[in-house]
Formats: sequence, C-alpha cells, structure tokens
Amino acid sequence: MNQQELADLFERIADLLEIKGEVIYVTRAYRRAAESLRGLAEDIQVVHLEGRLTSIPGIGKAISEKIKELLTTGRLTFLEKLEDEVPPSLLEVLQVPDVGPRKAALFWKQAGIITREGLRQAALAGKLRNLPGMGEKSEARILAGIAALERMGGRHSLETAWKSAHIWLEWLRSLPSVQQAQPAGSLRRWKETIGDLDLVVASNEPGQVMQAFTHHPDVLEVKGQGEYKASVELRSGMRIQLWLQPPHRFGSLWQYATGSKHHNIRLREYAIQKGCSLSERGILLANGEYHECETEEEVYHHLGMVWIPPELREDRGEIQAALENRLPALIETQQRQAELHCHTTWSDGILSIEEMARFARAKGIRLLAITDHSAGLGVAGGLTVDRLRDQRAEINAVQQKLGDTIQLIQGAEVEIRSDGSLDYPNEVLAELDIAIASLHSSLKQPREVVTQRLVNAINNPHIDLIGHPSGRLFPRREGADLDWDTVLSAAVKNGVALEINASPYRLDLNDIYARRAAEMGILLAVNTDAHSQLDFELVRYGISVARRAWLTAGQVINTWQPQRILSWLHSRNKNST
Repeated sequence: MNQQELADLFERIADLLEIKGEVIYVTRAYRRAAESLRGLAEDIQVVHLEGRLTSIPGIGKAISEKIKELLTTGRLTFLEKLEDEVPPSLLEVLQVPDVGPRKAALFWKQAGIITREGLRQAALAGKLRNLPGMGEKSEARILAGIAALERMGGRHSLETAWKSAHIWLEWLRSLPSVQQAQPAGSLRRWKETIGDLDLVVASNEPGQVMQAFTHHPDVLEVKGQGEYKASVELRSGMRIQLWLQPPHRFGSLWQYATGSKHHNIRLREYAIQKGCSLSERGILLANGEYHECETEEEVYHHLGMVWIPPELREDRGEIQAALENRLPALIETQQRQAELHCHTTWSDGILSIEEMARFARAKGIRLLAITDHSAGLGVAGGLTVDRLRDQRAEINAVQQKLGDTIQLIQGAEVEIRSDGSLDYPNEVLAELDIAIASLHSSLKQPREVVTQRLVNAINNPHIDLIGHPSGRLFPRREGADLDWDTVLSAAVKNGVALEINASPYRLDLNDIYARRAAEMGILLAVNTDAHSQLDFELVRYGISVARRAWLTAGQVINTWQPQRILSWLHSRNKNST
C-alpha cells in the first residue's frame, strides 16, 4: 500500500467511527493521520523500514502500529472488526445532504436502513418522519438531497479529475512514441465538476499509442476506437477520451479538444467569415489546403486575434475581446501573498496555530489570518467568547516566535444563525482583526429569508468578508437559493468582500457571480479555508474560478502586500459600534 491508499483507509475508519458514535478526538486523530499521509513526500515503505513512522505529524504509537500491520499484511484487524460492527454501506448514506453521522446511525439502528437506495425507499414510503428529530420536512430534504447527488451523476470534483489526469499524462509521456501529452476539455478549462477526461497527444505513431492506451490494465472497457481517437471506461468508473494528431497539427487538436462547444462554434463562425474553416487537423483555407498549426497560438493568430486562456473559452465575449486585444491579465496562483481563512485545533482544524503558520510560510504566504469557528457551529467545536480571547495570547506568542517571517492576525468565521443574527456580539467582533460571516445551516429556508440572513451579516459594520456565500458542498449539499442582486447590492453598499472558497467541494462564489461582483466593484478574496497543511495547495482551484471570472490580481485582496491588506481592514472602522 502507498500513503494515498493508507490515507483513504484512515478516512474510512474515521467516518465509520463517527457513525458508531466514537468521541470526536478519536475520529479527528484518524483524519489528521490521513492528511499527514497525503502530504508525505517520502515513500511510506521507506519510512516504515527505517522506523520513523512516529516522526510523521499526527502519527502516534497506536496509528503507527496500524500502518505497520497494513504494510506487512495488507489487512487491518481493527478495520475488519469495525466493519463487522458498522455496515460499510452506511458510508454512501453519509454522502446524502443533511445526513450526518448521527442521522446515519439513527436510520441504521432504528429503521434498519444501511444503503442510499434503502433510505430513498423509506423516505418515499413516509417511514422517516416519525423517527426522533425527523418530520415531513426533514424527509423531503432527504429526498431532495438524494436527487441532488443523482444530478451530479458520474461527474467528478476538480481535484479528483486533476489527480487522475496527472497519473495518465505521466504514463502517456513515458511512452517512446509520444512527443507531447496535455489535458484538454472541461478539465483544462477548470470547470466546477468534470465528466469525462479529455487528453490530447502528439505522436507520429498513433497506432502504437492507441494499442498501449486501450490495453492499459486500468481500462475496463473500450467504448470506441478510431485511428486518432479512443474512448475508454476505467475500472474506477471514470471515462477518458484520448485524441491524437502528429506534432505539426498538435496546436489545432489542442484548441479543438479544449472547447468549449460554444466557444468553438463562435470561433468557427468567425473563421468562415474570413474564408476558412477549423478542425482538429488545422485551418482549411479557401484554396483547399490546410494550414497546420503546431501551437494553439498559431490558430488564434491566423484568425487575427491573441491567444485566449482556456478558462475564458465559454463564449462570454472572449473572442471579441481577443480581436480587440483587451483580454485581462488574469490572476496567477503565484501572486497569492495572504490566506485570510484557516482553521486550527482551536476548532475543527488538525494542526496548531504554530504548525499552520509554519506551513503557510513555507508556501510563500506572508500574512495568515487564524479564523476558527464561532461556538454556534457545534459540530466544529467552535470558540466561546472566552476561548476566542484566550486564543489571542497564543497567536501573539507564535508571532513572537516566528518574528517578521510571517504576519499573523486573529479573526473568526462567525456563524450566521437561522434567525439572521451573528454568533458574537458587536463588541467582540470589534476586537478581531478580520471577521468572516458564513452560512452553514438552514440553507433550505425560503429565498427571501436566507437572503435576508446574509444581507444582515453584510450590513454589520464589523463584518469584512462573507465566506463561501451560498454554503454549497459538492456533491452533498446544494447552495442556498439566494437573491444575488440583493446580496451583491448590499456588498457594494457596505464595502464587504466576498470569498471564492478554493475547496474543490465548494468553489463558492462561482465564476458567474464572481465576475458580476468584480464588475460592480466588489473585492474578492480567494481563500483555501485550510484545515490542514495540504489545504494550502487548494489555492489553484480558487484561482481557477477567479480566472474564469476574468479577474486580475488587483481585484483579489490576497494578492495585495500585507500592509495594504491591514490598512484596508483598519479603514473599515472596526471600532465602530
């Protein structure tokens, strides 16, 4: 087993223990171990053989013994016993929106429900509403949640798709007959979720590439195959389309396979006006000859326009902007200087303040806001007012220890309650360096009610930023049905920034509303909502949303110099009442 497989297994243990009802610090220990294993740069087998397992953060004696058992036997007695106690199929029930570990346990123990389909049938038959804590509305939400999961269908998160694509691209590039291999399709355009993976290859020997690809041991079924294109289904359930052309046509192929469909239609229409046509083979000229393009730049330049970044290729005015040479200088991941939303062991994070600060510093972050949850979000172990004030002393101590290598500030992610009030009173919010307000619960309230809750937070003079505004979580939870015109207008009026949450399971604000917000003059913040060291890496997914929203660096406050951010926060009159 490798460290990724071990991490997945420990996440499985944590989920099953939560359903069983184990105390939170035990389940949190397994999640912390999983995060550390995913971030391990060394081969776990080498670490094991050298007796250094307990040197890995979050790996104590008990978990190190479990790793040893897995690495030497391929089995784990503890997990086998746990799966005898808790049906593993309950993990698919846990994926349903509004079903946490307690409800999954309730359905199992009192109604004998252990599968998602069983849950659906019970809800349809009205058998859930009489269970403790349930009712007709709860039953309806369960059915709506299952329907939301089905709408996701076979789509994958950006993170899952990119990880899979990386493995396949590395393998393709290792083939002697492949000169180049790149991602294409919706993955290259960084869409929120991904269906099939599209990969493009430059090769003068397409037959050899096709043979190797379709006979790869991970391929379950070949769905279709031609001379220059093949579609397969993997054993994991994911599908891949492989496109090939010789190197001198690769630019045309890459542009064509990247899409989007509507961008390509618009581009072809413009090409026809110029007396030519486009395909994956190149540009067919009026005289019947092909202008073959080795690079994408050649395709766009031949049509009289600058190259268009893949994230913009959605037929939202990018072609006209390219013709007029007025495409924006899109924000880049390396321009991030600050992280304004992270969690530590003071609430539901898995690392201490000092550990998070050191990892942030290693990622080039110069300003880090510690923003643990307020007490209202009970499942996150949020901070009471007294604990919040105690935390300030630890932040100051860590700051003194680390010196000026990184700037630490204290904030909080404050729960917007179901009645629209905030967890902390104004006098407490005024003490914070940055205050984030977020929706986590009661997202199914009527549009006017949930919108007003968010607007109430925006209107509070001490709130600086709205975290993941809609509250959505792929694929388990759809976002609140917000009146975005009202929300954005309130943000403009109050000068409150909106977050693009970089978690691939949130990506909230989405690109459509992020672009509208920026056009209205609203500031955006791309934050990872980090709960561990690995989460700092998620920034690229948030930046992808910002790029799809046509954002420049200046419109995203995380790219500002730390002093400018502090000045902006200070200018928001945090001491007003």
